[in-house]
Amino acid sequence: MTICKLPGGWQVPAGVKLAFTERSGGLSAAPYHSLNLGLHVGDDSATVLQNRALLGRELLLPAEPAWLNQVHGTRVLHLETEYPSAAVSDDQNLTTAPDADASYTAAAAKVCVVMTADCLPVLFASKAGDEVAAAHAGWRGLCDGVLEATLSQFRAKPADIIAYLGPAIGPEAFEVGAEVRDAFLAKAPAADLAAFDACFAARDHLAHKYFANLFELARLRLKAAGVQLIFADESCTFSHPERFFSYRRERVTGRMASLIWRE
Repeated sequence: MTICKLPGGWQVPAGVKLAFTERSGGLSAAPYHSLNLGLHVGDDSATVLQNRALLGRELLLPAEPAWLNQVHGTRVLHLETEYPSAAVSDDQNLTTAPDADASYTAAAAKVCVVMTADCLPVLFASKAGDEVAAAHAGWRGLCDGVLEATLSQFRAKPADIIAYLGPAIGPEAFEVGAEVRDAFLAKAPAADLAAFDACFAARDHLAHKYFANLFELARLRLKAAGVQLIFADESCTFSHPERFFSYRRERVTGRMASLIWRE
């Protein structure tokens, strides 16, 4: 099993653990090979559950991660009060996981998790190490405020929260239309309008097409919200097929997981 090694210099509070998976080291067959953790993508459900069990053993997880049915929205679940006691697969490869794109907990031994295959995973921890959260930030959720919604669940002030950005589709591969650029610019603070505009590089000879920088867009939104300490692994999921699943590259593919928990 391959877990992304955290880059040197990342500050992680004592008692907090986080991890980003890659695609290798699991049991799924092509095109989901091999550590697919998503039950919703057409893979054999029994194999996915075996992969999840492997993940739990590899990371010494204190509990089953709080898997979500991600819908590119901004709903944030409190794991202590809103997450069902059992969110598992049934025989039809369905899942009882609740619809949400982020989760938060102040309790120990509860695991926040989001799945991605090009979208941006963002993990959060209070500097005191007593609160953690995970958010799934595709461009829609990012634009609509999933990061700000997640921050709003913390007792800690944004200046006392650390954000960790995991691998996602990079700025040389994420092609979007003018409507995506317009949506972000419409919500950008006037003082930061130029910085947000710079996140969209025009495609040569293609009108109304841009390459978008999800990492920088997330940084700008986090900084505007008051987060000062932001770490990022800017590995491009689209450009490294041997390491990462990529929906844009393959369409039918697996999902990686980004996890954070308190010991």
